[in-house]
Amino acid sequence: MAESRKIVLEALIRVEEDGSYSNLTLNSFFKKENIKNEEKAFAAALFYGVLDRKITLDFYINKLSNIKVKKLDPITRQALRMGIYQLYFMEKVPVSAAVNESVELVKRSAEQKNFGFVNAVLRNAARKEIPLPTGKDLFSLSVRYSCPAFVLSELINDYGVEKAKDIIKAYLLPSKVNLRVNVLKTTADELFDGLDKAGIRLEPSADNNCFTAMDGIDFSRNKFFSDGMFYVQDLSSAACALSVNAKSGERILDVCAAPGGKSITMAMSMEDRGEIVSCDLYENRVSLIKSSAERLSINCIKPMVNDATVYNSQLGLFDAVLCDVPCSGFGVIRRKPEIKYKAVEDFSELEEIQYKILCTSKNYLKNGGRLIYSTCTLRKAENEKIIEKFLLENKDFKCEYMHTDFPCEENDGFFRALLIKI
Repeated sequence: MAESRKIVLEALIRVEEDGSYSNLTLNSFFKKENIKNEEKAFAAALFYGVLDRKITLDFYINKLSNIKVKKLDPITRQALRMGIYQLYFMEKVPVSAAVNESVELVKRSAEQKNFGFVNAVLRNAARKEIPLPTGKDLFSLSVRYSCPAFVLSELINDYGVEKAKDIIKAYLLPSKVNLRVNVLKTTADELFDGLDKAGIRLEPSADNNCFTAMDGIDFSRNKFFSDGMFYVQDLSSAACALSVNAKSGERILDVCAAPGGKSITMAMSMEDRGEIVSCDLYENRVSLIKSSAERLSINCIKPMVNDATVYNSQLGLFDAVLCDVPCSGFGVIRRKPEIKYKAVEDFSELEEIQYKILCTSKNYLKNGGRLIYSTCTLRKAENEKIIEKFLLENKDFKCEYMHTDFPCEENDGFFRALLIKI
C-alpha cells in the first residue's frame, strides 16, 4: 500500500494548500496512477478519514509533540495525521505499517530531516491512550467530532446543542452511493438483476427507483452505466427534484442545473416529454449536463449557458422553476469534508446571491406556476430566512411548505421550499 499512501499524502497537501475539492483531487490522482482497486479503496478510506478527523488528529498531535501542528512542515504534518489516523481509527492496519510507512513518506521527501521526529511521535502515539474532552462546550464538541467552532456555533444557534451534536456526528458517517434507475430504458428489477449478475451488491432504499451500492465501484467502467441504465444521485437530492412534480408536456426551468442530476430526475417524471431548460453560468459545467443527458438518452433537456442572477426575457415563461442555489454546503459535509474548514468570509456573500437568484427566478413563472427553492445546506440564514424575506416582499406568492432533510445514514442534508405564484 506504499503507493496508495503516497497518493494520499500528495492529495491531502493539495486540498489544504490549494483549497481543491476533495473528490476531484483524489480522482485526478487515481487517473494518473495505475493502482489496484484494493489500493484505491484503502487510499480513499485514509484520505477522507484524515479530512473528516483533522481537528481530532491535530488535538492528538499537539498532545504528543513539542512542536504545534501549525508550525510543522506540510509533508511532516500530513504524514503525522495519516499515521495517527491509521493507529487510532483503522483497526485492520498493523501498528508497524502505520508507523513505518508514514516515516518512509517523510524520509523519501524534501523534508527527510524530520523522519526521526515523525518516528518518535508515532511510536509515542502507539503506546499512549489519549482521552478526548467529554464536555458539551464548543471546544470539547469540536475536538470530539472534528467540527470547527464556526460551523458548530452556526448549527447550535439554529437548532440547539443536542440537534447540532446529532448533525456533526452524521458528518462522520460514510457517504452512500445511490443508483437511480433510468426508467426510460429499464426497470428497477431488471437493473437489480443485471448488476447483481455483474457482482455489484445492492440493497433497496426508501425510493423504489433507487438502490444503494454496497461496494466502492468505479462506475465509469461499468457497462450498465455507460449504456445509460442508471445515474448516481443522493436520496435528498432526488426528493428535491421530485418535489417539482414535473408533468409530461410541461415546460420547466432549472436555473442552476449542473451537473444535471435534478434535471434528469425531472425528465424521468415527465417521461421525456416536454422541455427542461437546464442552465449554468459556465460552459464546462453545461457540458456535464449535456453529456449526462446524452448517456441516458434524454431528449427533453436543453442545456444552455445562462446567468441565474440576471433576467433573460428570451427564455419565456415556465410551468415550474427549480431554483437550487449555490450554498455553504453544510448538508453534504460527509461527502466534501473540506467544506468544514473554509473561512467564515467564504460564506459572506452567499445570502445576497441566493436572494438575487430567487428574485430573478420568479419572473419566469406563469400564473399558478411552481417555484422550488432548494439548497444542500442547513443554515437557516440561507434557507428559512431567505423564504421569509421573499414572502414579505412578494405578496403574489404563497408558501406551500418548507422542509429540511438532516444528514443521516441514508441521505445528505437538504432544504426545499415550494412557492406558488398566485
